[in-house]
Amino acid sequence: MVFLNGHIESNSLYQRNMKFEDLLTELNGFGRFQTMIICINFIGRFTTPCHFLLSNFIAAIPSHHCDISSLDVDGIFGNLSLEERMTVSIPKQEDGTPASCHMYSHPQYHLLSNSSSSTDLPVVRCQNGWVYDNSTFSSTLATQWDLVCDDRGLNKAVVTIFFVGVMFGAVFFGGMSDRFGRKPMLLVSYLSGMGFAVASAFSSSFIMFAVLRFFTGFAITGIIIITSVLNVEWVDIQHRRLVCVIDSVAWACGSTALSLFAFCVRDWRWLTVAVTSPLLLCTILWWWLPESARWLLVNGKTQKAHYYLHRCAVMNHREEVTSSIKFEALSSIIATNTEKTKYSYLDIIRTPKMRRLALLTGTIWFCVATTTYGISFNISGFGLNLYLTQFVYGAIEIPAKLSLFYLLEKIGRRKTETGALLLAGISLMINIFIPRDLKVGRTVVAVLGKGFSVVSFATIILYSSELYPTVLRQNGLGYNSFLGRMGVALAPLVLLLDSFWSYLPQITLCCVALSGSLVAWQLPETLGRCLPETIEDIEGTEEKLKNHDNKEEAETIMTNGK
Repeated sequence: MVFLNGHIESNSLYQRNMKFEDLLTELNGFGRFQTMIICINFIGRFTTPCHFLLSNFIAAIPSHHCDISSLDVDGIFGNLSLEERMTVSIPKQEDGTPASCHMYSHPQYHLLSNSSSSTDLPVVRCQNGWVYDNSTFSSTLATQWDLVCDDRGLNKAVVTIFFVGVMFGAVFFGGMSDRFGRKPMLLVSYLSGMGFAVASAFSSSFIMFAVLRFFTGFAITGIIIITSVLNVEWVDIQHRRLVCVIDSVAWACGSTALSLFAFCVRDWRWLTVAVTSPLLLCTILWWWLPESARWLLVNGKTQKAHYYLHRCAVMNHREEVTSSIKFEALSSIIATNTEKTKYSYLDIIRTPKMRRLALLTGTIWFCVATTTYGISFNISGFGLNLYLTQFVYGAIEIPAKLSLFYLLEKIGRRKTETGALLLAGISLMINIFIPRDLKVGRTVVAVLGKGFSVVSFATIILYSSELYPTVLRQNGLGYNSFLGRMGVALAPLVLLLDSFWSYLPQITLCCVALSGSLVAWQLPETLGRCLPETIEDIEGTEEKLKNHDNKEEAETIMTNGK
């Protein structure tokens, strides 16, 4: 930037070349103002993984067997121990455990003296409901509405329904926040998400619960995509990767805390309320959040942008910067005619380079989300304690995401994304060949795969924010999140493939991860570059940026708008 005696020189040449990043640098692109934004958004991002993974606990199916009280017509059961009652009433499975969905048509008392003659005895499906083991959970969806045996698939269906809501919510909030602003739509997400979540906890039927979970997913997805963009749009280039790491750590902390919430609150209704409660604090703190100055300038709201920039300057002790900027100079920072243009999702595919960008990023989001949640939803697949597995799955995310601070700077976004997906796929491949009785070994490899997959997820969020222009950034993130959540919605169904072949889910997830790695390699690097503001920035500069390996030369191209 050009200064004369501490004031900004507002000649025509400067106005043409000044970029928003230049102004942010002078305001201190990572001062107290930016810290306030990130801390407030941290709480909302902490809450969302709790809901995304909530089904691991509220939709869990505890051990169960048929209610055998109807067989005690003669009152003989009172003279038998529990084990003897089970012997005469419930057939054994091949592994020696009681059957979950069948019972004898009448008591087989002769089995008390000769249990080996239990074959070919008449059995029927459970006639009077089930008895559940409440040692791990006091109440789940399965125990509440008997979602077992023929209806056990409804537990997975709830997960898919929730993420279908997340999928459509991503499109809605992405478009609406580009049209009406980041801040108002974030409040809509907070209030509606909190309302639907609490209402779902007091559902009187499974249908009611499923509908409310759909709208819960629809509402809270706005928190993710809006806070991600708001954080990135308020910090300078040098601190984008730090913001990415902080956002990712918030998610990791929420994922880890979920195991503690679930361990302390064993009832599914109160667990749902508990993980939703932080949104009340988010709603209160929302009043201190600023609107995106970038969005305001792009949409011709110069006076409002100046107000928030002045707030930023005051908190960061740089008041002299904004006091010398005229509205005319401020409006020229982002030279665009968007005051009269309303952008939509169609603009993502209207031009050739934007179309290619949308195809590549959408494919990667789908692959990353399917892989990450395919691993995350399988916490019971290794035979270890659910709470411990969830805690380890969450805890591994913290060092994995802290490593991003180094990786994103040293090797860039593209290599980090490609490498993380490749290693996640390799981890899934290794687990195919580890014997199933080696539970600890399989869990260790799965945890490593989870670590690599969350690195890829955290990277693609920042990567996408940097690739899309300001005028379409929320639309772009909404579109990508839509495809990502489609992958998440399919992940529980992928796990059901083990009914056809036990290794099929692992093979499917492995192929998806490796495919995403190949696609990620096709994206351009964004390390050290200014955020594109308009579609013309993408269509006019992308090829030039690819042909410049020198970081400073690429930055000059973006800054000068050549």
